[in-house]
Amino acid sequence: MVRRNEMTRTERVRAAVRGEPVDRVPVCFWHHFHPDGSGRRLSEASLRFFDDDFDLDILKVMPDLPYPFPHRSIRQAEDWGLIEAIDRDRSRYMSQRTEAVSVLRDELGYDTPIVMTVFSPLAEALYFAADHETLLRHASERPAALHGALHTIADNLAAHVKDVIAAGADGVFFALQGCTTTMMLETTYREIGRPYDLIALEGAANGWLNILHVHGESDLMIKPMLDYPVQVLNWSDRLAGPSLRDVRAITSKCLMGGWNEFGALSNGPAEAIRAEAENAVAQTGGHKFILSGGCSVPDETDERWLHTAREVADDLELSIPGGGDRV
Repeated sequence: MVRRNEMTRTERVRAAVRGEPVDRVPVCFWHHFHPDGSGRRLSEASLRFFDDDFDLDILKVMPDLPYPFPHRSIRQAEDWGLIEAIDRDRSRYMSQRTEAVSVLRDELGYDTPIVMTVFSPLAEALYFAADHETLLRHASERPAALHGALHTIADNLAAHVKDVIAAGADGVFFALQGCTTTMMLETTYREIGRPYDLIALEGAANGWLNILHVHGESDLMIKPMLDYPVQVLNWSDRLAGPSLRDVRAITSKCLMGGWNEFGALSNGPAEAIRAEAENAVAQTGGHKFILSGGCSVPDETDERWLHTAREVADDLELSIPGGGDRV
């Protein structure tokens, strides 16, 4: 198959984000690499997957070097006080992730966009709490303790994001958790999620490719995040909804999705992979659109389906609607 190479990856993604014509729809998918704490190993695995194996339009640095705090360790409200400011010069978490970006930028030059995956402050706090119910109980009974920890996490993340963009990243893949009404009310998320999301995102102010990932399997809160300072929205449109078409009707941001990451993209058959991609283009016209899964594909995914997905992206016919954005 002859691939169209009229634009570089960066040119293609920038055009999609801006709503300008593209030579083909940009495409990306991802899974975890588990590099055993090494930024260099993470960069090597990322380069192999995104560049060598699949020629993807965005290199997404995975969150496989975690925030340095024990998971499921916070049981009492006073435990939130154990979360402290991180010394960026001495933190292996921050230095290894920044090193991964630097290595990748040196290898790729500037023709490929790089984004660093960052979990939101509330997402990190949900990992640190013994369980979700514990965090929500503390939010109700001891809000000052939780808010203090969330502010510290947000400040740490803002500083880290600023560093990775200075090291060569084009933006962040900012992953929200808890933003589903099956877990909490929208008013609760506005209290313990949104303020700290915005603090953390201040570090990405110089990024042109900031992607907001709204994580969850059902009942997602999308509308409260539409004014976040990001250029792209990603969520499991096939698995959790709402559809690409429904979200296109309420925002002019670039949308990213179209494949069910647990469906055809990771299990086949080829006809279903193509059908979802064609339907995604039909919903968006291929305008301000990046074709991807709604989240990570399973790590054990048979790569023949990913190769098929990549080939499908080359064949898609774009039908850009006249008149620009709908809203």
